Amino acid sequence: MPSDSLNAASTLASLLTREHVLRALRQIAREGRTLPPSTVYELVYRGRRYPPRAVAELAYRLATGNPAARWPRAAGAPTNALLEGLDFTISTKRPVLTSGSGPDGEEVARQQAEDLYTGLPKETQDATAPANAAEPAVPYTPSAYTRKQALAELFIDESALDAALAGLQRRRNLLLQGPPGTGKTFLARRLAWLLLGAQDERRVELVQFHPSYGYEDFMLGFRPDAEGHFHLVPGVLPLLCQRAAADPDRPYFLLIDEVNRGNVPRIFGELLLLLEADKRGPAQALRLPYAPPDAPRFFVPENLYVIGTLNMADRSLSPLDYALRRRFAFVALAPQFGAPLRQYLAARQVPAAVVEQLCTRMAALNQTIADDPELGPDFEIGHSYFCQPPAEPTQAAAWLRLIFEQEIGPLLADYWREQPATAAAQLRTLLT
Repeated sequence: MPSDSLNAASTLASLLTREHVLRALRQIAREGRTLPPSTVYELVYRGRRYPPRAVAELAYRLATGNPAARWPRAAGAPTNALLEGLDFTISTKRPVLTSGSGPDGEEVARQQAEDLYTGLPKETQDATAPANAAEPAVPYTPSAYTRKQALAELFIDESALDAALAGLQRRRNLLLQGPPGTGKTFLARRLAWLLLGAQDERRVELVQFHPSYGYEDFMLGFRPDAEGHFHLVPGVLPLLCQRAAADPDRPYFLLIDEVNRGNVPRIFGELLLLLEADKRGPAQALRLPYAPPDAPRFFVPENLYVIGTLNMADRSLSPLDYALRRRFAFVALAPQFGAPLRQYLAARQVPAAVVEQLCTRMAALNQTIADDPELGPDFEIGHSYFCQPPAEPTQAAAWLRLIFEQEIGPLLADYWREQPATAAAQLRTLLT
């Protein structure tokens, strides 16, 4: 596409707002519209999944007032990046129909209930039947991911990386815990890629726990379709287990962001038992409470790995259940304002004086936080706030100052809510 066309497409796509996308999703639900299924990616909204490009095109038509307008961006990353920028979740595709991507009638509900088990697909299923793919236009080929790449982009040394991988392989379940901004989710995905040997998102599923997330979302529950009829629908875990059990020679990964932000015992249910490394496989299968009486029992396959992230600094969160703790290996992450971050910023042409100011002052601030009896090391501030420096070295000083003012300052005000003078003094020290 010529550069003028690319600029025009970018300008037109920038007209899209979150409200336009929400209007499109409401229209799809109201009309019961059938959208062409996507191949790899789906937009997840209120428990339903939709093909991202089809949703974006409908939203674009609403934004422009032109019912025949064509969405100017390609499927896949260009469209996904814009939708994620509007605070929508883009996930890899589940291998089932949902109300967003096709009709959700009684036949689909019945088939989902029958297929809830995690064994191989039925012989009657036609695995070779071609799909009507809306995106992407080219086959999805994951690129290789090596240990050298991991060490180049992670702020941990080789021994720490080896320890994290060893814990994951030993327990099959790993929790990364640490203060905000220490790269827990970033590391979780790269641990998965290392064991996969590739950046293969088809075998990685990411979910985020929150107070409204429940057993019905994660395991199995009744959900309404566009017509208001309730059907028994499997959640994230059984569907991923089914895929993993059908492909036993390759690992699969469930990444759980903010594990302790949800009600973990209620969400996990039977998984508290089945997560144990010696409780995997069909021999340990259990019957799920909502499953039909004649449905096969549920089990977690041996090739499924679970990596969670744990925020220790949020006062509103409860400690983890000890029954869950003993099923995971734990890896603690700390802020890194030493040589790795200095080298990273220097390689991106951030002036040495700015790098020195950043690392020295943040290290001193974290020491103050760690020494405060009402805070402690769990409240230290991580390095990920500073991992996207500007392209122009001349903008680095202003970039750092804005991060101190707009991101670190409000966090300090929350930390020392009862001592505003302390928060203000620490911010002045950063800015001086």
